[in-house]
Amino acid sequence: MSNVVNREGGLNPSGTALTSVATLCRKDYSETGVSVRYAYDSSKQWFVFRATYGRESKALSFLETKGIEAYLPQRWTVRQVGNSTKRVKEPLLPNLLFAYCSLEQAEVLIKHTPELQYLNYYYNHLQCEPDGKNPPLTVKYEQMMNFIAVTSAPNEHIRLIDASRCHFKSGDKVRVVNGSFTGVEGKVARISGQQRVVVEIDGLCAVATAYIPTAFLEKEDLKV
Repeated sequence: MSNVVNREGGLNPSGTALTSVATLCRKDYSETGVSVRYAYDSSKQWFVFRATYGRESKALSFLETKGIEAYLPQRWTVRQVGNSTKRVKEPLLPNLLFAYCSLEQAEVLIKHTPELQYLNYYYNHLQCEPDGKNPPLTVKYEQMMNFIAVTSAPNEHIRLIDASRCHFKSGDKVRVVNGSFTGVEGKVARISGQQRVVVEIDGLCAVATAYIPTAFLEKEDLKV
């Protein structure tokens, strides 16, 4: 077990095909208070794990003790506590967390780690293998970096949305060039009467930033 989960592999944070993502990592995470992590590694993938009975935080702690890079998306919300209101964090996607590791590491964690008996893969319901089963869902590196940049921002106006019901202004991809979401790339949509940028994770979800003025947006030449 220890030989597998602690194997890191070679890092390649300066790959030319990932220049915009590397810039996002270096710049945005320091601005939002999140450590610069998750450097691109061709031997790793972003897996989505499901933890039963709300034990995603417990799983996150265990993965980190084993040297596995992981991310638990949360959002700020305001709750009534007695006679006052309190700003607290809660899971954005209950029971789900993300792990950046190799397939071999993921298999050991899910199938051969007694401490994680409550953890399983989240499956890709949009694909089907030859045996008729759905494969584990993995997230593209660029998509995950944008998702982390949005969901790690300390803003209670971030929204989990249904992208199929979004009214996108166009199919163009944009980059946020100012404000707390600087570096985020996505599509512009009008949600709850406000202009926002939407970031999607194929086969799982979409999240929208808080309101972003047009002056803070720059059109991207890249394909969505």
